[in-house]
Amino acid sequence: MKDSSSVAQLASALRSELNRYSEGEKLPSSRTLMAHYQVSPVTISRAIALLTAEGLVTSRPGAGVFKATARQVARTVGDVSWQEVALSADPPHAAIGAGSRGADATGVLATLTTPPTEVIDLSGGYPHAVLQPEKALAAALARAGRRPGTWSRPPVEGLAELRQWFARDIGGPGGSLDASDILITGGGQSALTTALRALASPGSPVLVESPTYPGTLAIARAAGLRPVPVPVDADGVRTDLLAEAFEATKARVFVCQPLFHNPTGTVLAPRRRAAVLDIARAAGAFVVEDDYARRLAHADAPPPPPPLAADDPDGVVVHVRSLTKATSPSLRIGALSARGPALERLRAVQVIDSFFVPRPLQETALELVGSPAWTSHLRALAGALRDRRAALLTALSGELPALLPHQPPRGGYLLWLPLPDGADESAVTANALRRGVAVTAGRPYFTAEAPAPYLRLSYATAPGIAQLEEGVHRLRRAIVGDSGLSVEGKGEGEGEAVGE
Repeated sequence: MKDSSSVAQLASALRSELNRYSEGEKLPSSRTLMAHYQVSPVTISRAIALLTAEGLVTSRPGAGVFKATARQVARTVGDVSWQEVALSADPPHAAIGAGSRGADATGVLATLTTPPTEVIDLSGGYPHAVLQPEKALAAALARAGRRPGTWSRPPVEGLAELRQWFARDIGGPGGSLDASDILITGGGQSALTTALRALASPGSPVLVESPTYPGTLAIARAAGLRPVPVPVDADGVRTDLLAEAFEATKARVFVCQPLFHNPTGTVLAPRRRAAVLDIARAAGAFVVEDDYARRLAHADAPPPPPPLAADDPDGVVVHVRSLTKATSPSLRIGALSARGPALERLRAVQVIDSFFVPRPLQETALELVGSPAWTSHLRALAGALRDRRAALLTALSGELPALLPHQPPRGGYLLWLPLPDGADESAVTANALRRGVAVTAGRPYFTAEAPAPYLRLSYATAPGIAQLEEGVHRLRRAIVGDSGLSVEGKGEGEGEAVGE
């Protein structure tokens, strides 16, 4: 253990050692374990806590740590087959054609599942720890812990100071948003859930971009809504088709990602921004703007356009903003901005679901965004994402030029790669995993049948550029070696243009 202070490795070693001990026998002291395994006191403490949670040891303050007494618990396995009927039966009053209310998290779990350590992760949904401001977060958490009242109950809408910060962040310094327009949420996914549950009734249609973030589809279906796709092209959502979709479905909600859309990376074109608002306003509908990537612009990106919410005085836009993607998956702090009766509806739904967002997290977020480390982190993150994007594109240009995207985005952390016609994306992803690289199939990003096969690659989840390059090499071996697909280039010079 001299070269590692891994809590998991130490816990595994201690589990093996426990076989030598009798029940109730005392384990060596922390000092002895530190010397033997060459690890820190914190690692010892966390490993012991893990074994305690597993019921393998007991800790007695002042006395030490002891091997736990095994408890024999008879586990009764009953007949749960009745649940198939109970969970699938529609209530007698359900409307004809109402959406099926079921929780399918397949698309979301694909980006949340951590692959084995030997697998290069080009699939995950959160930046790797090396891209997270861990020192700044630790300092912010420590300062927040010393604030008076940190462990008291916060206002249900969120801390006033944090709501004011989000109002400035969303609306701009001279914007018309203020703290009264903001509701603090437990991250972006929670905000989207609250928005869809508050604004749409079970069984009703909700318009979504196609392709779109699978988490949105999962939320809609779990709420009994019917997602209706509106195609996206290189300039964002097709506004001509958006108008037709509103007219055909009479939907009252449209969910979109105008900036660095997931998964395509597109940015809504200027001429379409006003059209989206005009079309929704004419339909008497809300636009739920998922602005998840606002803090993920690359160092070489032009200034991003303002949110749609900044140009909307009439409460058409319900805006979702989160700190999570740019910081840590465990800093689950986000915000909903809305005006009029919609805000009260959003507030009521959130209070029913979760009461409020834990105050220590809100205080930590306030400490982080108010510190000089916040600006420094965003600058470093922008540079790192730019470098990773360029490295991944260069690797693709050399290994898989046929998969290069036409317009690589300068924000976010994703590449949306078209596979050759006839390719089986599920087979490709399975083959890639066997070769030691995790990538995401495109199918879960579509509401209906996908028009073509795609792969989504994340370049923020790997430890560094070397792993990105090796991941592409493994992906090429999976595609060429296992499926025989053509990976020749699209034309001389094109790879250089997109690879920069």
